[in-house]
Amino acid sequence: MASSVGCQHYVRSCLLKAPCCGKLYVCRLCHDAEENHQMDRFKVQEVRCSECQTLQKAQKNCQQCHVQFGEYYCDICHLFDKDKKQYHCQPCGICRIGPREKYFHCQKCNLCLAQDLRGNHKCVENVSRQNCPVCMEDIHTSRIGAHVLPCGHLLHKTCFDDMVRTGAYRCPLCMHSAWNMDEHWELMDKEITQSPMPAEYQGATVKIICNDCQSHCTVPFHVLGMKCAECGSYNTAQDGGLVQQQQEPQPQPQQPSDLHAENEPESQDQPQSQAPH
Repeated sequence: MASSVGCQHYVRSCLLKAPCCGKLYVCRLCHDAEENHQMDRFKVQEVRCSECQTLQKAQKNCQQCHVQFGEYYCDICHLFDKDKKQYHCQPCGICRIGPREKYFHCQKCNLCLAQDLRGNHKCVENVSRQNCPVCMEDIHTSRIGAHVLPCGHLLHKTCFDDMVRTGAYRCPLCMHSAWNMDEHWELMDKEITQSPMPAEYQGATVKIICNDCQSHCTVPFHVLGMKCAECGSYNTAQDGGLVQQQQEPQPQPQQPSDLHAENEPESQDQPQSQAPH
């Protein structure tokens, strides 16, 4: 568990004294995995040096042997680790892996995001305070990076990668497409063109709701997918049953006997000759 190089989570040369139970652990994650309660990182006051075993107040260097507990140390989170360009974000309330200049804090999302998302993402208020909808684990304080979907919802990066591998392309929360699907929709256009429906479904229509643009429209029915008439997305849901096109009754062909009867001249009553009286 404890060693001079830390644990599987962090590289450090000290153990934290848990303020909740008084036990010594390399980090809060190691503590939480063993105990039936969680360690409050912000309340940590004491650490024990892994080199000289001196118990002391939390600080960057050992007061006895002067060993450095971690290349990076935050006296708010009491985070010791090797240098990963970390920085403490005051609005987030925790340390983030940087460098700081590559990230900004979105006030509405209440989360640090990459600079290329500044003005280029859909804000969802306090979005990181929700659990990941795939694994249902915390996102805000997770050591796993977050992936921002076009709809603004968040997934763990690893959960997003797993979702892509399984062929899922919708946000688990709102069903919006999780990335740009234009090329895939073009392939579906071609596939549907090459796969006409049977005669009994020709002209059949159905009402749909588009998960991408929220439009309600009536479109041609096809078993491979129904295309939104507004945005061209196939990320749609059927909203009602099929509407079959009304077929106009076809005139019945005349039977040959009927044609023969029509062509025959009408018989006329011949006057009978009267016998002379």
